Amino acid sequence: MTTDLSAILDGQVLTRGDAGYDEARTVWNAMIDRYPRLIVRCHSVRDVVTAIHAARAAELEIGVRCGGHSVVGHAVPEDGMMIDLTAMGEVVVDPLRQRARVQGGAMLGALDLAAQAHGLATTAGNVSHTGVGGLTLGGGMGWLARQYGLSCDNVVSFEVVTAAGEVLRASETEHPDLFWGLRGGGGNFGIVTEFEFRLHPIGTQALTVAYDFPIDHAAPAFRGWRDLSVGAPRAATFEATISGGIATLGYVWVGDPAEGRALLPSLDRIGTPAAKRVLDTTYLALQQRDDTVDGHAFRRYWKGHYFAELSDELIDIIVEGALTQTMAPNVGLQAYGGAIADVPDADTAFGQRSTAFELVAAARWTDPGEDEVRIAAARAYAATMDSYASGAYVNALNDEGIAGVRRAYPADKLARLTALKDAYDPHNVFRLNQNIPPTR
Repeated sequence: MTTDLSAILDGQVLTRGDAGYDEARTVWNAMIDRYPRLIVRCHSVRDVVTAIHAARAAELEIGVRCGGHSVVGHAVPEDGMMIDLTAMGEVVVDPLRQRARVQGGAMLGALDLAAQAHGLATTAGNVSHTGVGGLTLGGGMGWLARQYGLSCDNVVSFEVVTAAGEVLRASETEHPDLFWGLRGGGGNFGIVTEFEFRLHPIGTQALTVAYDFPIDHAAPAFRGWRDLSVGAPRAATFEATISGGIATLGYVWVGDPAEGRALLPSLDRIGTPAAKRVLDTTYLALQQRDDTVDGHAFRRYWKGHYFAELSDELIDIIVEGALTQTMAPNVGLQAYGGAIADVPDADTAFGQRSTAFELVAAARWTDPGEDEVRIAAARAYAATMDSYASGAYVNALNDEGIAGVRRAYPADKLARLTALKDAYDPHNVFRLNQNIPPTR
């Protein structure tokens, strides 16, 4: 099969022992150590079609690789076929129309770099080596979302290869049902080989603000930070982290840093920090700020929540757990609202438009002997706030299975997504994802 498949591809086929095989199967979470039978490194849409047909004929489970940032390693099927899109990473920007055509294997950094050459950007995630595809199909939160909506809100059209090997264009006027589902429904309906995005004239500047508070004195400052975020301009995305006994509260401003500094007097009133950092930066540098510079060496596990509000009681739980729990995970909070909430809920599959804050409790370690205790600690910490949660971000789900999918999508949307799955992937060929199974 390998020889026959290689002969008709523009790309290449890798099997265990081949040069490049181990690199291709290695993803962001070092806990993922699986061996696909075949890795098909696609160079064209034709390759993707061919790979799908070959996998189905051989009854091989399909995983799709772009950035490889799925924490559960959906891209890497044990003894299956990995369809690797990373060679399909071209980005073409039309500055006059303010559009970008982005191949399905592109990284966010490539999109940012090409668009910023013209002072343009669209909403993208906060790590430049994340894949455009996985981020966008799940929704796509980033520093521009409060100004311009989620990544999926900025897609004009998708080129997608279905389970039957058909190449379709999905937009508001072409296959509009599929267009709806691809904007937040994850990778359930096909392999997207090209995205067309709207771009926005944001300039090239940004500002980051971070105030550090000892965790045992952080709760009052957290409340002030929350209150200030409610009326903040859309150019400001309030963020907070808890790590190593320090709560860091602040915001990111995309635009003129001088305008962003106007919020500083109000932030100063939330408390007296142990340290503070106010940094003028560029948008490109901001987008690379949280990159993992030492490669995919860490073992990872996380749990996520959406909150409709950040009550005083919830803040106390967040702070207390980080203060007292053994091996507590790192905590990240990011404010939503603004343009995210402007989009009518029925317009896209993304199902959590009323979210005020997203929380992710993320553990990171290197010793395999700590796997069980680290995972248990992250689960225990997140469980303390389950009753306050209003849902979950599909891109932040881990190993929750169908229970997690039901948290991510309200019942009416899940029913519509299931009907879409029935129409485009009735045999659940694309099931290595946060899966929406067909009804038959």
